[in-house]
Amino acid sequence: MNECAGCRNGDAFTQPFEMAFQPIVNVATGKTFAHEALVRGPNGESAHSVLSGLNDANRYAFDQQCRVKAISTATELGLAATGAMLSINFMPNAVYEPNACIRLTLAAAKRTGFPLDRIIFEFTEDEKLDTKHVLNILRTYRKIGFKTAIDDFGADYAGFALLTQFQPDLVKIDMALIRDIDTDPVKRTVVKHIVRMLEDLDIAVICEGVETIRELDTLRDLGVSLIQGYALAKPSFRSLAAPTY
Repeated sequence: MNECAGCRNGDAFTQPFEMAFQPIVNVATGKTFAHEALVRGPNGESAHSVLSGLNDANRYAFDQQCRVKAISTATELGLAATGAMLSINFMPNAVYEPNACIRLTLAAAKRTGFPLDRIIFEFTEDEKLDTKHVLNILRTYRKIGFKTAIDDFGADYAGFALLTQFQPDLVKIDMALIRDIDTDPVKRTVVKHIVRMLEDLDIAVICEGVETIRELDTLRDLGVSLIQGYALAKPSFRSLAAPTY
């Protein structure tokens, strides 16, 4: 893959953006387990306002800038001192070679002093992916010392197939399975068995998109302790979101 110098160092994406942070809370302990870095416009505009400017020419540069900005901003906000982890979304299709594409991330972590083992890289199974390519990325990141996570698990069969070849540190269950789980017995059964399967594989489970206390209570009854969603805290722009739980 041919890359221009601007693409390699992240300069090719020129649209300004910032990061918001939403906590992932361990409701069993009441402590914040991690903060997920979420893209926002420079004045807090939606992620769509930024992501709509992506194309094949600038996707790599954007992915690089997101990683660096997430680490730098989280450090400025004092996340490293709290003991919580930092979760960063990445685009597998923007990573042409994992060892080469991780250099700016490692430089940012070194510059800020952010511990590598407190950084989670998560990707969504919604994106059309080359499984061999994804596995190469995940295995490389694990060797470096990062934690790995599958986002939107259960959205389709791809995530289940991937688990047979690689077991990430964390899995985030797709919010479509979480919505109204307190009133939907089918969803409760599906999520119950997903949670047990992941526990058997020694994979931590996160339920995201939890919007109501009833959904939260149902998930706790199913044995889930790591929760993310509006029921606890909304993403906070230019600060670390404080959970209400």
